[in-house]
Amino acid sequence: MQEVPIHGTHITLGQLLKRLGEIGAGGDARAYLAQAAVRVNGEPESRRGRKLRPGDVVALPGRTVKLTPAESVPPTRPAG
Repeated sequence: MQEVPIHGTHITLGQLLKRLGEIGAGGDARAYLAQAAVRVNGEPESRRGRKLRPGDVVALPGRTVKLTPAESVPPTRPAG
């Protein structure tokens, strides 16, 4: 499961889809959600404005991501 850090208290489902590269523009979210089986915390979801918070798990076709607070993600820079 991929962890996705978010800044602030929430991100919308449409913003997450764009950030993950699933859609090219925010306006594409409606069409994507109409065609793809997306689940948030195990429940089907089709609202692009759905607010997602740290701890939420989003299942997309072919991958699952868990939202985490930005502060809890360890740095990925090489040491040195």
